Amino acid sequence: MAPRKKTSNMAWVRKSHQSTNMAEPATEKNTSSMMSESYLLLVSKLQLSPSPSAKMAQPSTKEPTFYTPSWSLLPEELLHIISQKLEDCFDIIHARSVCRQWRSIFPYPSSSCPLRTTYSLPSFDKFPRRSSGSCTLEKLPTFLFRVRSPTNALPSEFFVGGISQDKSEDHIKIPSSSIQCSVKVKMGESDPTLVNILDCQILPLGYQYRMIGYDPDSLATRYRGVALLPLDKEGRGEFVVLMGYAHDLLVLRSGAMRWMQLNKTSRADCKDIITCNGKFYVVFINGDVFVIDPYSLDAAPLMNLERLTLQNYLVPCGDDELFLVERVIVRNGVLCFSKMACRVSRLDEEAGEWVVVNDLGDRVLLIGQPGTCSGNSSFSAKELPDGCGVSGDSMLFITEIFDSTYSYKYGVDTGNPEDDLSFWRSSKETCVTILCKSPMVALRIDYEEKS
Repeated sequence: MAPRKKTSNMAWVRKSHQSTNMAEPATEKNTSSMMSESYLLLVSKLQLSPSPSAKMAQPSTKEPTFYTPSWSLLPEELLHIISQKLEDCFDIIHARSVCRQWRSIFPYPSSSCPLRTTYSLPSFDKFPRRSSGSCTLEKLPTFLFRVRSPTNALPSEFFVGGISQDKSEDHIKIPSSSIQCSVKVKMGESDPTLVNILDCQILPLGYQYRMIGYDPDSLATRYRGVALLPLDKEGRGEFVVLMGYAHDLLVLRSGAMRWMQLNKTSRADCKDIITCNGKFYVVFINGDVFVIDPYSLDAAPLMNLERLTLQNYLVPCGDDELFLVERVIVRNGVLCFSKMACRVSRLDEEAGEWVVVNDLGDRVLLIGQPGTCSGNSSFSAKELPDGCGVSGDSMLFITEIFDSTYSYKYGVDTGNPEDDLSFWRSSKETCVTILCKSPMVALRIDYEEKS
């Protein structure tokens, strides 16, 4: 679909024997018919002339002729049809990233297609006591933004997190059609600044859930992460919420709208909750992992491997794939994140067990801060240009304590014969500097400085 194409380096094909006076679809056709013939309409409207040199050297054969059109030349009526069909905020943001004309036609996500969905729920602060207050659960779409550069060479900058429409005083004077969206970034001790992401490559990372006003790292609250799943067997829009509350798990069904305690899980505090394949997956600070059915609320342990460490992270890939990252902590030594090793496993849902892997394909696993807009996520590196500092088959911890990290890859030779090569270790090809962690994660990737 056209809105997903975020660059103008795509090539349309027009066969040399094709008639230049192709009949256009009738305007009275219904919308579904016009959408099904969108490619026909594109070709008939985009009759771009080839370059003069191409005209002089017209081939005698019927081989295709390639040329590069401008997305701004798409017919306005087609754009209006597409804009009415978009129901995903990720698609809308992509469409608005193309050019000024597209931004004027594709409205910013609104109540009909909200950028953020909120749920008003009963308060849980006084649990298990009764409370008359309320709290707000937010479903937040998150993105990876790569700041484009003319050469795609290092250093490169990336942002990870959610977005919101720019409503600052400096931008209110600008017509809304020219505004894409912005990210608020705080570098060091400077005041937060708004960075317009119009010139960024945008990759969706899925959704994160969070309770507004609650910090999962704060000692002042016992809240430790939350997730939501729809209960749509009867199509009534019902849902179930699972939340970590200290060493308890609390569950709420939309039909009853009250919190209940879920038993028969780990005795440790909850660390993070994610969803995958229509189920809840919970990881605890002692390394326990449980899978919970949203209908029956039955909980089952999911840890068939020999435990290496207590530092476990669950990373979803899309809606149907789940990875477990175990970070090996060095004992009786100096803590050095760059020398740590990881084991990565993929969930075999049918067998109900973890399978150790040494290849992630084109995936990049991002491991962030649970319960925030920079939580664990993943994306495909296929769309990233070569030389930008991020490549597939790798992992990146984006909220390290010391604000500096490296990309993790499998089988890295550290030069130490005692290090097992069957682990994922930090690759020193590039160095990742964490410029800020809130409200967005900002990363700068550059070559490693030689000592």
